[in-house]
Amino acid sequence: MMARPERIFIAAAEPSGDVLGAELIDALRARAPDVVIAGVGGAQMTARGVVSPFDISELSVLGIAEGVKAYGRVKARAAETAAEAAAFGADAAVLIDSWGFMVRVAWRLKADAPEIARIKYVAPQVFATRQGRAKTLAEAADHLLAIHPFDAPYFEPHGLTTTFVGNPALARDLSGDGAAFRTRHGIGADEEMLLMLFGSRRSELERLFEPFAAAAGRLKEARPETRLVTVLSPSIADAARALIAAEPSLSELIVVDGAQKLDAFHAADVALACSGTVTLELARLGVPTIAAYRVGWVTWFLARFFLMKAKYISLANIAADEALIPEYIQMDCTGDRLAGAAYAMLEDARGRAALSERLREVTRVMAGEGGDPATVAARTVLDLVRGGHGSPSGPA
Repeated sequence: MMARPERIFIAAAEPSGDVLGAELIDALRARAPDVVIAGVGGAQMTARGVVSPFDISELSVLGIAEGVKAYGRVKARAAETAAEAAAFGADAAVLIDSWGFMVRVAWRLKADAPEIARIKYVAPQVFATRQGRAKTLAEAADHLLAIHPFDAPYFEPHGLTTTFVGNPALARDLSGDGAAFRTRHGIGADEEMLLMLFGSRRSELERLFEPFAAAAGRLKEARPETRLVTVLSPSIADAARALIAAEPSLSELIVVDGAQKLDAFHAADVALACSGTVTLELARLGVPTIAAYRVGWVTWFLARFFLMKAKYISLANIAADEALIPEYIQMDCTGDRLAGAAYAMLEDARGRAALSERLREVTRVMAGEGGDPATVAARTVLDLVRGGHGSPSGPA
């Protein structure tokens, strides 16, 4: 009698996690064609046949104050997600990123369906803040799939077995055609192009739009020949288009959707971006980038004075222990300062070229030599299931 196929439940609560989930689904099916997969996710996972029971956009919560307001909703959806995994008869639940939501799912599964292996994919960034989360996760999960080589020492002392799979942002195919993008949008080969990226969360758009728009206006006054381009994440596209249409300083902004993202990356001379995975992708391509971020004031006060441990928020900077990506956070995130940073980068072509090579070098080191992260993650998940929650046995 043949053993039944593995049943894997994958949960993602944000667009970046949805991409990770989709890549994991592809890798699982490549390794175990009969695997049965269900879960919670967005458009990328849906395209692979995983129908989410609810829209994950309502879970895209940023900051402490916002988290308090959304607590009831997050708690209810976490319970629903755990119940879905149990009803599916999952052998394992892979819980991707989104700390506040996923740890609640893990606790609920531990209480109601302990036979399901609880695998956290992407560790909370305890190297930067809230190191107590390492112990909390160790109590809630059975295994951790880490994307940074420096994660394991924070979690394994608490008994959480950790597998370093590699950072997917450093393994994805980022090929694109910058020249074709410029031709398509009437941007000359010798014209300067600044790429503006507002983020993927509605709260990021709302907080960064004003300083980004102000920076664009000031930069256009100083360098009117500079061409401005933005690529909009599907999760903010409608709201962003409405804001852009009403903002005079962005009247010449070229607005494109996510399908042109990589072409735009390759076409850019400089990027002004919401801090996040995208800055690592840009660094890998050698695009000199300015990172910006704002959160609610309560969150900022607590983070600034009590929680933050790292000198930087950009992973490339943390890895290099150097501010390769200038960071403008909270009160420093103003139109004047962002415009000044962009102006300085655009003015210094030689410095920009040197920075470009340095960014590529740092991300090459960060990528390591472990192979495709999704493949390593899929192998680990299947080994855990086949081994009954134990440590993975290694390549099959």
